[in-house]
Formats: sequence, C-alpha cells, structure tokens
Amino acid sequence: MKTNEKAICWYRNTMNLEIVSPQNYRVKEWTQLLERRGRDKQGKFLIEGFHLVEEAIKSRADVTTIVYSLEKGKPAALFAATEDRIEWIGVSQAVLEKCTDTQTPQGIFAVVDKPMLDGEDFWRSGLRDLVVVVDGVQDPGNLGTIIRSADAVGAAGVLLGAGTVDVYNPKTIRSTMGSLFHLPILEGDLLQILPRARAEGMQLVTTSLQSQQSCYETDLSKPTWIILGNEAKGVSPEIAAEADVKVIIPMQGQAESLNVAMAGTVLLFEASRQRMRSPNNNSCQRP
Repeated sequence: MKTNEKAICWYRNTMNLEIVSPQNYRVKEWTQLLERRGRDKQGKFLIEGFHLVEEAIKSRADVTTIVYSLEKGKPAALFAATEDRIEWIGVSQAVLEKCTDTQTPQGIFAVVDKPMLDGEDFWRSGLRDLVVVVDGVQDPGNLGTIIRSADAVGAAGVLLGAGTVDVYNPKTIRSTMGSLFHLPILEGDLLQILPRARAEGMQLVTTSLQSQQSCYETDLSKPTWIILGNEAKGVSPEIAAEADVKVIIPMQGQAESLNVAMAGTVLLFEASRQRMRSPNNNSCQRP
C-alpha cells in the first residue's frame, strides 16, 4: 500500500467528521447542488436515501462523500461496503433538512461526481441496439420513469436532447429508483446525433396520433432508437422529421393518448418482447 493510501485509510478509520451548523461552508456547497446551476458549476449531484446510496456504491458510481444523521448513526453495513477514498460526515437534523428537498429527510445522502461520458464514448461503446431519445420532456417524474423502464428492458442507453429536464434533478433521481446508475445517459445535440445514428443503421421510431401504423406491427427487433417528446407539444417538428417510422399505440378504451413515460414504457417492452421472440434472439442486454 502506498503512503498516501495508508494516510487515507487511517483518516477514514480514526477521524469522525461532524457538522452541526447549517452555516458551515460544506453545507453551503451541498445546498447549491439542489439547483441545476450549482450542479453544473461543481460537476456533482446529490442522492438521498439508503437505497439510492447503496445502488450508487454497488454500481461503482463516483461517490465522493456520504453524509449521515448523527442521531440515527452511521449505517454499518453500508460503511463496510464503501471504499476508503469515500468521505463520511455525520450531521445534525438541521443540516439534513437544509440539504435535502424532501419533507422528511431519510437520514443519509451522498455527493456524486457527474460521469464524464461524451458522444464519442457512446459511439465507441457499441451499445446502440436499443436507445431511448428524449426530446424536451420537462417533468422530472416522467424522465425518471423513462430511465427506469429503459433499464428494465436492458436498453443500451438514454439520449437527452435540449429542453429536457435535468437528469440530476432530485425528483428525477428519486423516480429512477437507482436505474440512473445502471445505464449510460448522454446529453447531446439530437440534430447532429440522429443523422449519424441513421447512417450507422439505426431505425429511428417515434409516435404520432395521425399514424396508421401500429407499434405492434412494426419491426422493433432491429437496432432501434425510440424518440419521445414533450408532454404537451410532443416531439419537435425538426426532430420528428428525422424519424424513419411513425407509429401509434392502439387503445381499446376512450383515452385519446398516454402519458409520455407510459407510452415510452409500452414501446420499450414491445421492443423487448420482439427481441425475445426473434430467431436471432437480438437481445439488448448490456454486458
């Protein structure tokens, strides 16, 4: 073990860092992460609750600091599972309430570095078989559900276009239920990325209430990118123009349409069903 590694290990095992004042400079740094501007400036985001922190650790996300309630104590099992480099800090209830956006703080949160994934990383990964493209979805719960559904079917990744709610919004993160850490999520210029995807053989699919083509009669077993749009306006005209196929989700009842997250989930699971039944078993499971 190197000298600096020994020092970190000693620091972790012998120092009990505590913060009780909401005016502490570290607390001010953490509260900034509740807003997008602060997250963009620091390149970090917050996750709250034992489950999310545990998922981040299991998924080897870049967790830098874990903050826990002095009243409830340090969760021993989680502490034992973390690497020596992760900083642990006990805080007062007042600090927890200031640094979280839930009415009843869960007693633990973590600071995580944003992953450094760019467009070229995405292309080099080869994980392009089934991708969800999000164009201007603004509700954090909807985006979180879309990410969770993409994870559930083993999609290769999620691509976020301009006007989409911040994926690191606390409400978005909670809605993912940890799926945020399970698949690549990239922000990019859709008008640059989608033409390249088509050129590389991807089928670009979106929904349209005017379409006569059912999603159940469309071949989604081939490499497919599913484009989902804004809750009120749908997919923007310039992005919709990039789609190769426009489909409709048939409905037997009187509802005219589905919530964007539900529509995305239907399309993703139909794509998954077709892949499982395909003779070539063109599954989209991630390695």
